[in-house]
Amino acid sequence: MRLSPGSIAPSGTAFVPSRVGAHRPPRPGQLAPGIVDHLAGGLDPQAISEMSHVSAAALLDRVHHSTDPVIVRRVLTIVDTEGVDIIAELWSDADPDSLPGILWRLYMLRSWMHREPETIARLWNLGEPATTSASAITGLDSAPAAEDISRTADSILSGAFTGDFAIALDRASAFTAVIANGMRVQAHSLTDTPTSRAQLIHKAANLDSTSSDFHHGASLWRRGRLE
Repeated sequence: MRLSPGSIAPSGTAFVPSRVGAHRPPRPGQLAPGIVDHLAGGLDPQAISEMSHVSAAALLDRVHHSTDPVIVRRVLTIVDTEGVDIIAELWSDADPDSLPGILWRLYMLRSWMHREPETIARLWNLGEPATTSASAITGLDSAPAAEDISRTADSILSGAFTGDFAIALDRASAFTAVIANGMRVQAHSLTDTPTSRAQLIHKAANLDSTSSDFHHGASLWRRGRLE
């Protein structure tokens, strides 16, 4: 997994793709008891891998075949309502070129965008000072406000479940690429310590990897090979 536990963001912000993080929402334990029991008992890695693929495909299929807005909303906010722990157990170790691995990254991207919309809006302004194709792909202009970031977060994830999955991944890829560029611009403007600049550049590189994961996932989906 290219995304490292911790943060892929500037100071004060975290895009946390691992099961370790300081901003975990509460988990009321509403997932299927069988899954909870198996995970608590310690399934072998192969069984967890199989479960991750099955659960990701089932979740995506259920929403694609549903016209109930309540179901759609429930799936989009599953991390908010269920908490990240069990979902992380199922998906966080999945390869980035797999459906569960891509869904994990989409959910974590949404969580980050909702948690730090002001910071991410500033990074977008640094990374995309003028309108380019990235603005058109993501649906953001060159000066988004915090509420625009939150709206886009929901739009990308909902598009993955109710629209064209590949287009949603293209949007996620373009978005994260711009934010990574914003981090680099911010890093070069820092005047405090070389360490701070190096850390931010490293985080930008990690986010670039995430952007590549989304781009590759879109290609695989269009070829019917994202499973």
